[in-house]
Amino acid sequence: MKMAWQPQEEGLRQILTLLKESQSPDTATQRAVQQKLEELNKFPDFNNYLIFVLTKLTSEDEPTRSLSGLILKNNVKAHFNIFVPEVTNFIKQECLSAIGDPSPLIRATVGILITTVASKGELTSWPELLPALCQMLDSQDYNVCEGAFGALLKICEDSAELLDSDALNRPLNVLIPKFLQFFRHTSPKIRSHAIACVNHFIINRTQALMIHIDSFLENLFYLATDDDPEVRKHVCRGLVMLLEVRMDRLIPHMHNIIEYMLMRTQDPDEVVALEACEFWLSLAEQQICKEALAPHLTRLVPVLVRGMKYSEIDIILLKGDVEEDEMIPDREEDIRPRFHKSRTHHTHHTSINKHSDDNGVGDDDDSDPEDGGDDDSTLSDWNLRKCSAAALDMLANVFGEELLPVLVPILKETLFHQDWEIKESGILALGAIAEGCMTGMIPHLSELIPYLIGCLGDKKALVRSITCWTLSRYAHWVCSQPHDTHLKPLMTELLKRVLDGNKRVQEAACSAFATLEEEASTELVPYLGFILETLVFAFGKYQHKNLLILYDAIGTLADSVGRHLNKPEYINLLMPPLINKWNVLKDEDKDLFPLLECLSSVATALQSGFLPYCKPVYRRCLSLVEQTLNQHIANTQSPEQFDAPDKDFMIVALDLLSGLAEGLDGEMENLVLDSNVMQLLYQCMQDPMSEVRQSSFALLGDLTKACFQHVLPCIPDFMPILGQNLNPEFISVCNNATWAIGEISIKLGGDTSPYVPLILSQLIDIINRPNAPKTLLENTAITIGRLGYVCPHDVAPMLQQFVRQWCTSLRNIRDNEEKDSAFRGMCQMITVNPAGVVPDFIFFCDAVASWVTPRDDLKDMFHKILHGFKNQVGAENWKRFSDQFPPQLSERLHGMYGV
Repeated sequence: MKMAWQPQEEGLRQILTLLKESQSPDTATQRAVQQKLEELNKFPDFNNYLIFVLTKLTSEDEPTRSLSGLILKNNVKAHFNIFVPEVTNFIKQECLSAIGDPSPLIRATVGILITTVASKGELTSWPELLPALCQMLDSQDYNVCEGAFGALLKICEDSAELLDSDALNRPLNVLIPKFLQFFRHTSPKIRSHAIACVNHFIINRTQALMIHIDSFLENLFYLATDDDPEVRKHVCRGLVMLLEVRMDRLIPHMHNIIEYMLMRTQDPDEVVALEACEFWLSLAEQQICKEALAPHLTRLVPVLVRGMKYSEIDIILLKGDVEEDEMIPDREEDIRPRFHKSRTHHTHHTSINKHSDDNGVGDDDDSDPEDGGDDDSTLSDWNLRKCSAAALDMLANVFGEELLPVLVPILKETLFHQDWEIKESGILALGAIAEGCMTGMIPHLSELIPYLIGCLGDKKALVRSITCWTLSRYAHWVCSQPHDTHLKPLMTELLKRVLDGNKRVQEAACSAFATLEEEASTELVPYLGFILETLVFAFGKYQHKNLLILYDAIGTLADSVGRHLNKPEYINLLMPPLINKWNVLKDEDKDLFPLLECLSSVATALQSGFLPYCKPVYRRCLSLVEQTLNQHIANTQSPEQFDAPDKDFMIVALDLLSGLAEGLDGEMENLVLDSNVMQLLYQCMQDPMSEVRQSSFALLGDLTKACFQHVLPCIPDFMPILGQNLNPEFISVCNNATWAIGEISIKLGGDTSPYVPLILSQLIDIINRPNAPKTLLENTAITIGRLGYVCPHDVAPMLQQFVRQWCTSLRNIRDNEEKDSAFRGMCQMITVNPAGVVPDFIFFCDAVASWVTPRDDLKDMFHKILHGFKNQVGAENWKRFSDQFPPQLSERLHGMYGV
């Protein structure tokens, strides 16, 4: 009989000393410990010592024993595949024997260790684990039962997929009925573990759970009134998930579930209330929402609005009593990482409201009501206030004006309340419903907007900041009224708040002002001097975090007013602080991102006004791209020596180069002349990261427009790469590649012919794709039209395959250069292959009618084609054909083309 493994005194003493040292706050000691641990890992039985301390060494304090287990867990994660079998088996048997340790901390650590071993592929090679844990659930000893459940819960969390596979002989068929028995256990901790285990199998519609769904529901309902908040939290979470996957089973009980959730949303325990509040968010996405909730609105809406009030703890965390903090520097950890939005080439639409455009990603205002206007990481990111505001926002979208009879009395009561916390929650509610209830709110706005503008001067900073956000949600309406009524007072007051003494208010005002700039666009031109003076003054006043938002407000202003910014007095105000920051920041400072984005907008707007600044900016962008590419190569070749680069530096630099090319146009030639930009672009176009390719193709298109002579020699290398990137799975890459091909073909003319076979069939596939985003379809149609313009004989034979989709994609865009060249191409193709358009001629008529003021020669082409068709089919047939036209179309064609 072989003796069981025993530690040696000396080894044990060494390890205990290490464990004690590792709890020291001193970083040098910490580093020495790390090094020691790495060395000890070379001894196979080091891990035996660690498990021994965790499970057997009861003379030590619990934190030290637990730490020993956590170090072992990290070793398992990193080196488990090289553990020797004796060690592996020793760890497994010790874990199972210690599951019922009297200490909750040690039980939890053992559970973490078990799931880590299990998820290392060892569930299959540890066949006795699940049966053993399952058996321990029936133990009379509470510690053993709780420890086993804790371990099972962690395994369900980490290995849900595997548990439901044939690899393990489907243990869930046994486990799920077993878990369900424990829903009625006397210990709340065990009840809560049992529900949490089962909840892991809802979303994947696990078969073993679906067959017991009725018993699961019955047990959940039984626990609805449980005294324990943890149990109630898991019951709510289970019901919310069931709503998404098994609505059919909930419908018969829906009335009671809603009653229950109404009660739980007001639970004294905020964690339970938050889980319950998620139910309304989830229900709002379901078809039955309106029908199910309508009878309960009068009770639900007040509950949601009450949930939007700051709790006392929130106010303490947000330092709600500190009115002036602008002198206090930001802590680095409070500054969230920002994500750069790469350039995408857009065509302009006839639609006025940016929301009705292309409800794709990134189409939303920058601040969701979920943020409730407070973007603060000291408040846990998602809380009852944000969830309630989000739920009200979604319900407003479902019910629209039907919500107002319930809501308006509540708003009247809260908005004008003496108590600032209640008033603040009313202002948040008003902002949350803006999108869904806009039409119904319009009659109230002429009173409400001036009241809100007044609230911008409130003595409480938290009221001022939420008011900024709510006003921004109504900016569209404000801009549609005469300026003097609301826009001017709003702008004046918001700009005062941009210079508020409170950092949170500065931030909210700056974001709100950026939204106002987008909505007002060139309406702001008369006030540019005043706006710029304020924003430039803020430069000297802001701490780190708000500076980043200020860049965004300046960039948005440049996008909104465009060339109107190009006046010497504005340039002299704006450029010195920007260039000053530009010179101070080092190449590896992430603050370059928002600054470069801002400069990109400014360069595009200033056009020739940016010339004095362009050379150093151009050089630095190239150097950022080059440094990133070199670091990428170094990292690929020797990853242990060089870190992977942050490619955002390269993406933002490419986008600023695009901004320069777009703004400077012909002047760009002098910058490109003696630089390696084309070689760098060639590498970027082949980068594995899609955002890098997206920005490269945008730059290629802009360089093609600005200085084609430098692009021309590279075309044979570039075209095949463009062809390979026409993959609609990467929407923005595909979009920009398509646009660049169109710009190149216009410049290349008839010489585009050899490249048509590389491109055309893919463009035709894209334009015929169901559910492709609108922008992509428009860009694809324009590029097909442009190819047809320069190579009609290559493209026209395929006309029948795309003409209908082509016409429907381009009927909604405004008259512009791109549309002009595309339609010229279509006319050329029809001349070459008239038969190709015959079956879809009505679509062509409709597309022609979308032109408001075509140039004379294009109008002549339309005239010829329409009359040619009419003469071809004869008056009788033409009348039958044109009788199908909607009246507007008939009038337009008759008025402009006499058909």
